[in-house]
Amino acid sequence: MANRREIGAAALAAAALLAARPSQALDAARPSVWMPPVRIAMLLYPGMTALDVVGPQGLLAGLAPDTLHLVARSVGPVLSDTGLSLIATTSFADCPTELDVLFVPGGDGTAAQMRDGATLAFLRDRASRARWVTSVCTGSLILGAAGLLKGYRATSHWCARDTVLPLLGAIPVDDRVVFDGNRVTAAGVSAGLDFALALAARLRGEDYARTAQLVAEYAPKPPFEAGSPAAAGPIITQRAQAILDTLVTEARKAAAPIQPPELGLGDAPPPASRED
Repeated sequence: MANRREIGAAALAAAALLAARPSQALDAARPSVWMPPVRIAMLLYPGMTALDVVGPQGLLAGLAPDTLHLVARSVGPVLSDTGLSLIATTSFADCPTELDVLFVPGGDGTAAQMRDGATLAFLRDRASRARWVTSVCTGSLILGAAGLLKGYRATSHWCARDTVLPLLGAIPVDDRVVFDGNRVTAAGVSAGLDFALALAARLRGEDYARTAQLVAEYAPKPPFEAGSPAAAGPIITQRAQAILDTLVTEARKAAAPIQPPELGLGDAPPPASRED
């Protein structure tokens, strides 16, 4: 019996042909329409938010059979900020040097990664050749700490977007998913699903992404209108800020030593040539 990833990959490939060749859409999974897999590296680190990784991984896995790498300093289990462990399949040293997508999640461990020399060096190296440099939630702060968002429009979790991103040379944008050149950043946690669909559309076309959305039955209807400070109101926002205060405080401290001019243009490719 075919597994979920195989079914999803075949359905997505069929969708890619549907508009141009409706009568042959079912041939999509055959070798004659084979498309090269997307090479993806998704960073894992202690204290990451598991959903930041698992949501995008679930939607992008069909694009990358056997070429989606969960990367950490060393292979093995990595504990998330809620106690769920994810398994790193590839170390920094063994991660492919040429990537289509470099991805960084957020989480309570963000500030530690903003100070981690090995992580930042890995990101700088792979980003210099990656087709897309991406993040979800406070993962954008880690990209910023690596010097990879200076001069770029970017977003992050609302708790840190306007207060920490500017310290890293980024231009904060209040949006769910932000594309600027080959930088793609998403807002907090659940925005990872929107990010993955938007990126899949860039990689394989909108019909491909629409099919992925339907396979996942992604049609959100949350029980409450409280997904942003404006919608939640001041009382709920204050409660959320109290929960997130340590994350924001530590991220600001981590960003302070690497503000311009110490964060030089040489740390990242200049944002001159961009595809919006």
